[in-house]
Amino acid sequence: MSFQTRRNQFQLGRCTPMTREDEHECASEYARTRSPLLAQRLITANMRLVVKLAHSYRRPNCEMSDLVQEGNFGLIQAVLRYDPHRGVRLSTYAAWWIRASILKFTLDNWRLVKAGTTEPQRRMFFSLQREKAALEKNGVEADAAHLAAAMSLKEKDVAVMLERFASSEVSLDAPRSAYGEKGGTLADRIGDAPARRPDERLEASDLSRTLLSELKAIEDTLAGRDLTIFRRRIMCEDPATLQDIAVDFGVTRERARQIEAELKGRIQENLKKVMGDALEGLGARARPYAATPRSVRPGRAPEAGVWSRPNPGRSPQLMAA
Repeated sequence: MSFQTRRNQFQLGRCTPMTREDEHECASEYARTRSPLLAQRLITANMRLVVKLAHSYRRPNCEMSDLVQEGNFGLIQAVLRYDPHRGVRLSTYAAWWIRASILKFTLDNWRLVKAGTTEPQRRMFFSLQREKAALEKNGVEADAAHLAAAMSLKEKDVAVMLERFASSEVSLDAPRSAYGEKGGTLADRIGDAPARRPDERLEASDLSRTLLSELKAIEDTLAGRDLTIFRRRIMCEDPATLQDIAVDFGVTRERARQIEAELKGRIQENLKKVMGDALEGLGARARPYAATPRSVRPGRAPEAGVWSRPNPGRSPQLMAA
């Protein structure tokens, strides 16, 4: 047993759980004062829960300390959003947040290339092997068609995920001799992207400047919530989350999303009136994305997070249900 492990066990032994009455009193006081000391008491009292849940998600390629650290992050988020007046123990509510953080960490670090980038893929990441075993136990061939029918998903999505599970990562620096070829590395076989003609680059640059000029003019007409969302969500390189915007406005996250969607719709209508066909043509050309905001790029859907963070006041929806 390493020194770090013994040290962690010693610190965990000092984390004494709180009684229901003490927890309710401490959480109620924290909800009123937001005292860091009270938050620390609530977090420390539930550290044993983090370790217990982290043990259930141990994998050969995951360090236990990493799982505990991610679980601690989920516990902190639960304490920040916990409502003691709902009649639910903090440990019950925090368990959902802890599992969500650990599962997200597992999904993001399973391989160098992310395996689940859409909601159906995230569902399959945690349940595909279980469904395959169930089908094979019943004597049914576990192919993409049967798995898609059992999981209520599209067959092509299942086929893509099966291919990802079956394949392994290959380094571009691997020698070609390992694959029966002579000399060099695999990266030598990858050609450069075709360069655009000077007239195309000039046209794209002009369109980009025009687009930014029109967006600046639109910004001058906005005020209040619309202006805040425009600056912090649409034009910002590191946009704020909808949850942060909702807290600042004193509304729900869904209402903040609706306000943003309405604003994006008005912006796109104004851009179409001014730029016309040029705006649609921008989506077909090599887009100057570095100069245009992500949320209003032509031909792109509004940005969405890879992992849906749980909403405050209720348990998060886990993908591995």
